Amino acid sequence: MTVAQDLAAVRERVAAARHLAVLTGAGVSAESGVPTFRDAQTGLWARFRPEELATEAAFRAHPQRVWDWYAFRRERVAEAQPNAGHLALAGFARRHPDRLTLITQNVDGLHQRAGSTGVLALHGQLFENAWLDAPQPCCDLERERVGSPSACAGCGNLRRPAVVWFGEALPLKTLAAAQQAARACDVLLVVGTSGQVYPAAGLAQTAQDAGAHVVVVNTAPTALDAVADVVLRGSAALILPELLSFK
Repeated sequence: MTVAQDLAAVRERVAAARHLAVLTGAGVSAESGVPTFRDAQTGLWARFRPEELATEAAFRAHPQRVWDWYAFRRERVAEAQPNAGHLALAGFARRHPDRLTLITQNVDGLHQRAGSTGVLALHGQLFENAWLDAPQPCCDLERERVGSPSACAGCGNLRRPAVVWFGEALPLKTLAAAQQAARACDVLLVVGTSGQVYPAAGLAQTAQDAGAHVVVVNTAPTALDAVADVVLRGSAALILPELLSFK
């Protein structure tokens, strides 16, 4: 089949699907100009390895350094805007309530800014904070923040970025919901991800084992191409509007 024929066939499957699941990765955000984790390590940060900036041990050892790194990343990401791929997903969900489950490995919040709701953010949220240790009764994330990184005035518990660091487990409820969506969907679109990071990449096999039609959308070959029923080679910003624009 030609690319156009593959695209038309997938569009028909999406239109007929009772439930559509979509897993997105860094490639979708890259089209909005969001630097990847390693690409963001420029200037001062170029001399640090990711493991020195994105682990619990690193934060406990050098909280100011890690907090400043994430502040830098937040500034860079805040400059980006949702692209046509983000908007196509949000538009589909508005027009077809309860038919789409959006799962993302991205922490940048661009899906939410595009208007998507109920996003399953497997790796957390860059612009949200959490407590480093189990919160005490005095811990309140909404209180005025003092210092950088800020801490609870009552017990000194540090606030940390609400992202999943190296060595940490994914949020169990979010992962369980993503796995359930993969088992229940008729079509799974895997968009802009290399398919090398687990357990997120395992959702493609979960969906296929449950009988779903798996479609990979990417500009380059991925580790999940062999699992896919169809591979659409191209950018999310170009292909998703084509797949999801019907009423």
